[in-house]
Amino acid sequence: MEPNVDSEHHFMVEQSVPQTMQIDPRRARFPCCIVWTPLPVISWLVPFIGHIGICREDGVILDFAGPNFVCVDNFTFGAVARYIQISKEKCCISPHPDAYRSEYGYEQDEPRRDALIWDDAIQKSTQEFQHRSYNLFTCNCHSFVANNLNRLGFQAGGWNVVNIAALIFLKGRWVNKASMVRSYLPFVIVFGLGLTFGGWTFLTFLAFFTFVLVGWFLFGTYCFRNLIQL
Repeated sequence: MEPNVDSEHHFMVEQSVPQTMQIDPRRARFPCCIVWTPLPVISWLVPFIGHIGICREDGVILDFAGPNFVCVDNFTFGAVARYIQISKEKCCISPHPDAYRSEYGYEQDEPRRDALIWDDAIQKSTQEFQHRSYNLFTCNCHSFVANNLNRLGFQAGGWNVVNIAALIFLKGRWVNKASMVRSYLPFVIVFGLGLTFGGWTFLTFLAFFTFVLVGWFLFGTYCFRNLIQL
């Protein structure tokens, strides 16, 4: 069953929507997926670093794209190159009893539902990040996706910018062969030109750049937990 096109721009979807919906890259629909695309310049030097977002049940992509701004249905840096679909069976959505009371009419003395639907948790994270400043090094698109996965309770939570990047890099599926070429060809060209004209100087710069960039996120995630926001 495909999502209703007329209701694409409504954030919530009905609970009658099937648990599994077909992925449609041509329409940029990736239901319940984490999606990835290469970043200009940065991915040309470090190809495993890119921009990510998370998708609603109807497949619409949401990504944290700037200060107080979550982009909806317009992936900021181009078409999706890689994706990984999240199994709802591995999620355990358990917000505070009054977390959605004002928005959805739940009362604290009501019996709690077994689990709020996927889109409820994503909307809550979206509202939170619409009031956050964007910073490439401390609060970025990976922070947004980590916040969502922790709210969804995917694999018991504990997600951060590092293990999410590792997840999409190790287990992400390519949309097609063209997306793989689009992701790695700039790196191959830059690496070849740099090696030809720069030699060891270029290799030293590239190693230093990669070490600093990756080291920052490892250090900020595991040594100073409040440095990188989730």
